Amino acid sequence: MGSNNKIYIIDVTNRDGVQTSRLGLAKLEKTMLNLYLNEMGIYQSEFGFPVTRHEVNYLNANLRLAEMGVIKPMLLQGWLRAIKEDVDKAFDRTKVRHVNLSMSTSEQMLFGKFQGRKSRQDVIDMMVEAVHTAKQRGALTIGVNAEDASRTDLDYLVEFALAAKEAGACRLRYCDTLGYDNPFTIYERVYYMASKTKMPIEMHCHNDLGMAVACSLAGAKGALDAGVDCYINTTVNGLGERAGNADLVSTILAITKSKDFGDRYKLDERINLCCAWRIAKYASLCFGVPIPINQVAVGANAFAHESGIHVDGALKDRRNYELFDFEELGRGEPEIIETGRQITTGEYSGIKGFRNVYQRLEIEFKDDKEAEMILDLVRYANVHTQKPLTDDELKFIANYPEIAREIMTVLP
Repeated sequence: MGSNNKIYIIDVTNRDGVQTSRLGLAKLEKTMLNLYLNEMGIYQSEFGFPVTRHEVNYLNANLRLAEMGVIKPMLLQGWLRAIKEDVDKAFDRTKVRHVNLSMSTSEQMLFGKFQGRKSRQDVIDMMVEAVHTAKQRGALTIGVNAEDASRTDLDYLVEFALAAKEAGACRLRYCDTLGYDNPFTIYERVYYMASKTKMPIEMHCHNDLGMAVACSLAGAKGALDAGVDCYINTTVNGLGERAGNADLVSTILAITKSKDFGDRYKLDERINLCCAWRIAKYASLCFGVPIPINQVAVGANAFAHESGIHVDGALKDRRNYELFDFEELGRGEPEIIETGRQITTGEYSGIKGFRNVYQRLEIEFKDDKEAEMILDLVRYANVHTQKPLTDDELKFIANYPEIAREIMTVLP
């Protein structure tokens, strides 16, 4: 029953999360999320769009961090349309070596999106050409996305997946693009696909009906029961197009804490929820979207008790009313809010206040020239993010000034 296979997490916040209407992230913020995801043991970050010009410096700078071992062992994967021209542009502009190639597969998309200009065979031929091109250009891993898979004829989906596998793709992304599946249908469909193709399956579930996490687990069960590995796509705080995607922390907890699941199915052993609280708070700050009070694990009320019976029970033994410990999430003790004088850095900061902030972070500069250079970058970063910088952002700029400079350089 899939005992030798595993579930891996691929976070897509920096690709799907930033596509959320009215929201976005600065390149420095995307970089910090990659660092946090790496710390959490996430298998891969879908970190951006190699064809999009304003992403190029950020992408190459993050790939340099990977070469330096700063982002390691997490893989950095670019998202592309499954079109030969886009693949060539991506490899011309960036050093990306892990890619996911996306193609719509449903009848709805063939007629509603492509307006009948492409047949089912055309779709397969374009995808295969894109996979061949990516291999020729030096891709180390290639995933193929079946967009709107949940509304795609199942036997055609198998044909599409087998063509991708033969061309050299390493896994098939089953995209429940509209959140149309439920846990029962997605289990059956993924089990059938995995059984027929013997190809690892990647779950990409949207939350339009509030079932993204449940469907991700059900799909993973289908893949593992059929004897292949499964990769689950998540976003931090579940942010994504429309009603969002499967939430990163909720998905990991569902795998490890829900009844019987964690005992029967293996999660990538590198996963560590130690900075779950920190990454959720950081994403909330960057996106400007408050964490709902009842958000799984990281909401303000996730470990709060008020009713008499619950309080009494929790005080006697917190296992009475808490399924897992807040310490596992890196929540620790309640946050301490400093009062009195507070020196911050911004786009108009001076050198004295700037030095005071970095001394508090226990970072020293070898001379005034270095301090002035870092101050300039911090000023640019404040303009870049339009927010006060966090301690981790300040440390990153001080430790990797040239990479920070490249990340924040966006040319028209």
